Amino acid sequence: MRFFVGLHQPSDCKHLEDVFVSVNRLKDRKSFKVGRWIMDSGAFTTVNKFAGYPNDPEDYAREIKRWSKNGTLLAAVSQDYMCEEFVLQKTGLTVSEHQRMTIDRYDRLLKCDTGGIYIMPVLQGYSPSDYVSHIKQYSGRLKPGMWVGVGSVCKRNRNPSAILEVLSAIKKERPDLKLHGFGLKITALKRKEITDLLYTSDSMAWSYNARMNGRNANDWNEARLFAERIRA
Repeated sequence: MRFFVGLHQPSDCKHLEDVFVSVNRLKDRKSFKVGRWIMDSGAFTTVNKFAGYPNDPEDYAREIKRWSKNGTLLAAVSQDYMCEEFVLQKTGLTVSEHQRMTIDRYDRLLKCDTGGIYIMPVLQGYSPSDYVSHIKQYSGRLKPGMWVGVGSVCKRNRNPSAILEVLSAIKKERPDLKLHGFGLKITALKRKEITDLLYTSDSMAWSYNARMNGRNANDWNEARLFAERIRA
């Protein structure tokens, strides 16, 4: 499993390898130095704040293309809709509706010019069967061996067994898919059964841990130490 550490400040990317940066942090920037990285769509923050996306996928596509030659951009995460209960309450919609809208945003992004950058589709749901259903809804879009994100798992870090159940259900249905786990903490990543099912993962848990222990929650050295711990 390759680990990508999440960073608040794009300017810190030059100090680390394999980083995960939200597009929300890039919109007002003209440049930053980075090696290998993944661009996050900022879905959690955006949907949680606006109960949807205030801008069209085409706007996100322009940002992807703008940064496509900056360092080695391995993928840009598609704009999904999380399926945790508190998010459903904000949108007033169902899991199946969030799944449908996730695929709609993905389809629209694929029609845009993103500078040749891979758009990572995201599987959404809450119960393991939801994720299997979403795989079937994607149908032929999910080609053999595709790199696919698994959403709505970061809030389950206190119960790694629930994360394992979701990943296992996906792998049982499509063992070929390369899975990315969003926002997983050490409580989940220290479980070999979980990391064995993942191709990649990301986390910014280092920031919360630093803040809770009276340290600088924006210090890239905290991110470095966290990434080294995960990789060890």
